[in-house]
Amino acid sequence: MSPSSYIYTYVRHGDEVELAKLEMRSFFGTDTASNVLTSAVAIHPSRSPFMKERLEILFEADSWKDLIEQVKQLDTQNATFKVHCINTMKLRSTEKIDHKDRRQLEREIGLEINGEPNLLQPEIIYGFMSVDDKWYFGNYLESESVWFRHQKKPHSYSTALSTRVARAVTNIAVPNPEGLKVIDPCSGIGNVLVEALSMQIDIVGRDINPLVIKPAQENIAYFGLSGEVTAGPIAEVVNHYDVAIIDMPYNIFSEATPADQLAILRHARRIADRVVVVTIETIDHMMAEVGLSIIDRCEAKKGLFIRQVLVCE
Repeated sequence: MSPSSYIYTYVRHGDEVELAKLEMRSFFGTDTASNVLTSAVAIHPSRSPFMKERLEILFEADSWKDLIEQVKQLDTQNATFKVHCINTMKLRSTEKIDHKDRRQLEREIGLEINGEPNLLQPEIIYGFMSVDDKWYFGNYLESESVWFRHQKKPHSYSTALSTRVARAVTNIAVPNPEGLKVIDPCSGIGNVLVEALSMQIDIVGRDINPLVIKPAQENIAYFGLSGEVTAGPIAEVVNHYDVAIIDMPYNIFSEATPADQLAILRHARRIADRVVVVTIETIDHMMAEVGLSIIDRCEAKKGLFIRQVLVCE
């Protein structure tokens, strides 16, 4: 396997599986029912609320002994390093390796690397793992739960998307943000905006309710981010965007009728090439009426509460 191949590990709860799989398909063009995915596509694991870590594969072998022999060829160019065993949980058919054995394996392979080990502040972190009777070694990158920090913000509503769901929906809508302009025309208190801006996505927010604009701006600023949020209906949007992300209004602050929802979708079709909609109601007939085709979808569950995530073009 070439150095341009990556192994991602995932942690997701039962209610999150379908949402995580839709995010996988958006990033990689495929999904998996297991907690391990291999792809040639490079995604920073901190982007996803479900990714645990990423291994950029440098060596692979059929046995531990063969992997050790390959790692002897590694040139660290005098950089300090540490080695991490990724088998901290069951990976496909491979059972978790217990703590004591992981440390022993780390010592064994670390002794074969030509470089200076540094467990506290290494310049390079290598990882290795056993999956389905194969061994892999490479550059290791652990996910940082950025979305988790965003739970603590000045303003929040119980009916708003959770930061975890907001981040996944943003990734589904904008898996590759380079050069794309994005709008959230029903942005509420800005949960999607915060997640998108933290991933350097070029996004603007808007909401028909002027009372939520200041709280949204304060939530964005609280995390040291900067983004535009304006008041007004989607009907007044004149610019064109590559993507629109719409969490369809449904809470006590919005009395959106079916006619209002249809109008939102019609204008979304007008202003954006790609539209991702989050809804608590089945609105397939509305999509068809405004000329939007649903190309992928999933249910995002939280107990008995179910949201639909629709990817449309």
